[in-house]
Amino acid sequence: MRKILSLLIITGFTALLACGPSAEEKAAAEKARMDSVNAVMAQMAADSMNAAQAAIEKARQDSINVVMLADSLAKEAAKKPVSKAKPKTKVQKKIEEAKKVTGGRGH
Repeated sequence: MRKILSLLIITGFTALLACGPSAEEKAAAEKARMDSVNAVMAQMAADSMNAAQAAIEKARQDSINVVMLADSLAKEAAKKPVSKAKPKTKVQKKIEEAKKVTGGRGH
């Protein structure tokens, strides 16, 4: 009975050890996982570079637009004639004379 029991125990341990993956299989799985991680990291880096280039291009376009707007506003301002002061009426002239005489104090 002892021989049979010990034989069954040894067979069970052997079967248990045989079910797990081998060292080569473990190494291959780890290599595949690392390759996948590296591919994702490379894609993230490329996406980051593309986003940075897009932001730089947008900033450049915004800067060009601001310069163009300032230039067009300056041209518009140059085109408009300078308004001349309207001639004063007789009443306005008398009011100014009165202010000069009284020093702007009223009576």
